[in-house]
Amino acid sequence: MMRLVLALCLLALHGARADIPEEDDVLVLKKDTMDEALQKHKYILVEFYAPWCGHCKALAPEYAKAAGILKVEGSEIRLAKVDATEDSDLAQEFGVRGYPTIKFFKNGDKKSPTEYSAGREAADFVNWLKKRTGPPATILSDVESLTTFVDASEVAVVGFFKDTTSDLAKVFLEAAESVDDIPFAIIASADAFTKHEIEKDTIVLFKKFDEGRNNFDGEVTKDAVLGFVKSNQLPLVIEFTEQTAPKIFGGEIKTHILFFLPKSASDYQEKLDNFKKAAASFKGRILFIFIDSDHTDNQRILEFFGLKKEECPAVRLITLEEEMTKYKPESDNLSAENIKEFCDLFLQGKIKPHLMSQDVPEDWDKNPVKVLVGKNFEEVAFDEKKNVFIEFYAPWCGHCKQLAPIWDQLGEKYKDSDTIVIAKMDSTGNEIDAVKIHSFPTLKFFPAGTERKVVDYNGERTLPGFTKFLESGGTEGAADGDLEDVEDADEPDLEDEDDQLKKDEL
Repeated sequence: MMRLVLALCLLALHGARADIPEEDDVLVLKKDTMDEALQKHKYILVEFYAPWCGHCKALAPEYAKAAGILKVEGSEIRLAKVDATEDSDLAQEFGVRGYPTIKFFKNGDKKSPTEYSAGREAADFVNWLKKRTGPPATILSDVESLTTFVDASEVAVVGFFKDTTSDLAKVFLEAAESVDDIPFAIIASADAFTKHEIEKDTIVLFKKFDEGRNNFDGEVTKDAVLGFVKSNQLPLVIEFTEQTAPKIFGGEIKTHILFFLPKSASDYQEKLDNFKKAAASFKGRILFIFIDSDHTDNQRILEFFGLKKEECPAVRLITLEEEMTKYKPESDNLSAENIKEFCDLFLQGKIKPHLMSQDVPEDWDKNPVKVLVGKNFEEVAFDEKKNVFIEFYAPWCGHCKQLAPIWDQLGEKYKDSDTIVIAKMDSTGNEIDAVKIHSFPTLKFFPAGTERKVVDYNGERTLPGFTKFLESGGTEGAADGDLEDVEDADEPDLEDEDDQLKKDEL
């Protein structure tokens, strides 16, 4: 009898446990329901977000749309979200450093989730998840299933194989396993071959833009197939948006030409067509990107390139290798011919990097903290007789604003010194060859002498901390391994020390 009572109590307790709540088909998880969700669902994608994060807000409707698609299909995959500002311990447990962070969990494994790094449109989530949980390529049976498959995605890759054991079919499947964000399929239907005018086994990339499809004609290797997909999966000109950013910066092409153009311009379409015309010659080598200079969200990008809205339309080219390098065409004539010539000259190595500089203020040395720009940096920073301590800042950076009064106090303390100069430089409007700035604020010390040395400051951002550093000749508070030649200085990865901005923009 006691066993029966105990069993009934346990059953009642189990039944009383509330289901995990949902919002727009997305599971809402907390620390006390995370484990339950991972055990209950074989596949689960979890977004760690902050309510104030602009990128999280932009992501929300596409994330919910993807969750709805999978739920309607009866998929084992579920989408979930965690407010990381409320459940900070949970965010810390999974190494969340920015918002949104999205992780994929499989079979309840908490120790090694996979970081989601594909696009941020509903189809991107669905395609990525299906590739992670199913076969690399869907087997299609007839023309109708092929049409449905192609219509469901912006880009789809289909192998037309009468012989599924051929070398081409094998490398196709190998390539399919390596691409997470694009759906792959195989079809052998004779009707499908006829409808799409295909005479022999081949691979076709279908897309809802530009020429509509591309036929593979390369070597029968995995790398050749991957190269074919990567060079054709993006439009000739792709607009920079919240959703396309991961595809732009996560792609294989690291040379980008940016066209800043207001959509409100009367000749907007004509200029965009010219840009697209030039793009055709550089497919697979340079990514052509259009940025609406009217859009509020893009103002920071204009600022990064030292541009104002009234200066648009304008073109800039960047390379995203170890260092980001910017290039600017000499001519303001943005015809297709001029843009093509500019790209050709860049590929030939005949274009020098463009370094921004503001004009030297007339009163740059009037105050205790000297104001540096690109044009007077070398003269001041590498003074053979003076030690120069410089703050590289951004006007919008919260940490820079907090540091400002302390930096002014430091300048006041050494205003009459013959050997120490305290200075600052707005790095959003000025760039220099000597050092690369990756975060704000960055503090660097340039010792007197002819050797052009630089010391990174890594101590306390207090007046006593700065004073101790300067009085020690740049040793107390220096970062490990500094006093390097500036030409060879090893810089940290790009990050923004303004915490809210960093989390909001990742």
